[in-house]
Amino acid sequence: MSSINTNAGAMTALQTLKATNKNLETTQGRISTGARVNEAAHNAAYWSIATTMRSDNNAMSTVKDALGLGAAQVDIAYTAMDAVKDTLDTMKSKLVAAQQPDIDKAKIQEEIAQLQNDLQTYAKSANFSGGNWLDVDGAETQQVVASFIRSEDGSISLATIDVDTAKTALFNSKTGEPGLLQAGKALAATGGIDDDSRTGGAGTAATTALTYAALTLDEDDAITFNIAINDGAATSVRIDHRVVSSALGSSDGAIANAAAWAKVLSTALTNAGVDVGATGDVTVDGTTGHISTVATGTEAKIAISGTKSSDNGNFFNAIDVNISSASDAQLKEYMQGIDTMLSKVTTAASDLGAIKTRIASQSDFVGKIMDAVDRGVGQLVDADMEQESSRLQALQVQQQLGIQALSIANSNTQNILSLFR
Repeated sequence: MSSINTNAGAMTALQTLKATNKNLETTQGRISTGARVNEAAHNAAYWSIATTMRSDNNAMSTVKDALGLGAAQVDIAYTAMDAVKDTLDTMKSKLVAAQQPDIDKAKIQEEIAQLQNDLQTYAKSANFSGGNWLDVDGAETQQVVASFIRSEDGSISLATIDVDTAKTALFNSKTGEPGLLQAGKALAATGGIDDDSRTGGAGTAATTALTYAALTLDEDDAITFNIAINDGAATSVRIDHRVVSSALGSSDGAIANAAAWAKVLSTALTNAGVDVGATGDVTVDGTTGHISTVATGTEAKIAISGTKSSDNGNFFNAIDVNISSASDAQLKEYMQGIDTMLSKVTTAASDLGAIKTRIASQSDFVGKIMDAVDRGVGQLVDADMEQESSRLQALQVQQQLGIQALSIANSNTQNILSLFR
């Protein structure tokens, strides 16, 4: 049945054409933007996930920038620390040269003074954006942002790489917090090591009267004293964690009793060049720990002097070394001290190198994570351009056919009119 009031064919053709035009508009939008989900109306779930992931990626981009800043700070600190290490090594060589007979110590001191100026210059110059880890006013933990973390519950946090400037500071102006090149604080106790002077009769040994007590030395603690035997030249003796470990075969630095002290003292004296043993210069009693001279036909004497302790292993400031009129014992003490500082600086430089490597690795990882997030977001919202291209061509054909169908449907009324002519 044909009707001039209701054109069912035109209605159908019109609805079909509208649907085709709508699909064509969607496809053209995907081709224009490259995204099949470009707003929440397209797919609310995917749009929400993609938006959150993009936000997190922006945060990780900032983290990568922070890692770059941290890498620059560490690189500057490491470079300066390496220069300090070389300078200390040169100072150590000068101190060795100063122990040669008939050497002009004043001339060597002039060279050492220049090296001391270099040490201060290197420390103060290790500055980046106002931060300096080698010349500080109070140690603190510096943090380099390393990563952005989103937990399963949606909470976010930042992971950091921590740098303790107490381990990197060469100079620390805060009282009680000496740097690696500064004299440490005195220990609360020295386990009974103290200045003492004893004299024995002819054919009788001279024995110290020190009272030993339990003591634990950590890896930075040290005790030093000078020992003179039978009015001979004083020899500098050092007791630290390394000596305790070597003497007792332990790693906790604990000296429990007089017997343990005897082993520690024997090792320390031997390291200092003192001949320990029944036929040597001194003996150490295994029961009391006391040091005695070997009995001689003349009056025996033993003197312990200059007892000092340090909580960081240093007994003087590197920039205060002056050998112009130093005795042989003082030269040996300076050389031992500079060697200790050199060891600490080497360790600090090694730590900074490890941190530098970690930052570089973390920066590379963050970059890869950002790329992975981009790929993940792309899987959710990006348009398949090959598919959209094919769909566009099909929809354009459907649009043309829809227009043609609507034209045919509209012409049907004209055909009915011809029936009444």
